[in-house]
Amino acid sequence: MKNTIGKTPGLGVILVGGRRDSQSFVRIKMKACMKVGIVPFTVELPEDCSEAELFDAVSSFNENPLIHGVIVQLPLPKAQHLDEEKIISYVSPEKDVDGFHPTNVGNLAMQGREPSFIPCASKSCIELLLRNDVEIKGKNVVVVGRSKLVGLPTSLLMQRHHATVTTVHAFTGNPKQVTRGADILVSDIGVPNMIRGHWLNPGVIVVDMGANSVEDTDSLKGQRLIGDVCYDAAIVKASAITPVPGGVGPITISMLLSNTLDAAKRTYRHT
Repeated sequence: MKNTIGKTPGLGVILVGGRRDSQSFVRIKMKACMKVGIVPFTVELPEDCSEAELFDAVSSFNENPLIHGVIVQLPLPKAQHLDEEKIISYVSPEKDVDGFHPTNVGNLAMQGREPSFIPCASKSCIELLLRNDVEIKGKNVVVVGRSKLVGLPTSLLMQRHHATVTTVHAFTGNPKQVTRGADILVSDIGVPNMIRGHWLNPGVIVVDMGANSVEDTDSLKGQRLIGDVCYDAAIVKASAITPVPGGVGPITISMLLSNTLDAAKRTYRHT
């Protein structure tokens, strides 16, 4: 894009508060942007910032013609005065490269409509399966978790690829029986090693989208990341499984960059 039309995509990221994991994720995203030639813009706000200050930061990115994608790093601090849903809705749908705006999620859920952007983690899950020649159409897919960030959009996207989708959540009776019926199992529940080998059908394909920090006295940092699925037990049963870390995480970053590039292409196509 830079060589052909003299334009460069831009990504704006807003970080609120000092959560170490959120700060780390933002650094990874900024580094990835610079690696591929996307210009990063960041605004960091204190945890006690007002909702008006956060809206102003989003508005400035919405209106900046050099910024084509806008994300608010989630989760936001658990402050009573910050309404996460309202803030996500304030991001322009045309710049919502995270894919969380109600317009984009609604279009994802409706047949015959196309969202401007698909949530990056869900998109990475599908991309991973398709690039490894995994058949989705007609398969039994069990999604463990129904979060608005991963579980719900993944279920919707799997249905778009004509899978038969079952969602397991906190009120599901006998979840082990449900997961044992899966040809493809996707997990994002945030509980380390919750899914054990006896939860799985032999030959299942496992996409572990959990990233849980646990104590590890052997690590220099004193902690390490593990998934929702007990890897050592699952690898005996599964025909394929994603590791944590190093599985869907890097692909999710790639999907964010891809969405940002698509946003820039749409902008300059209409100028």
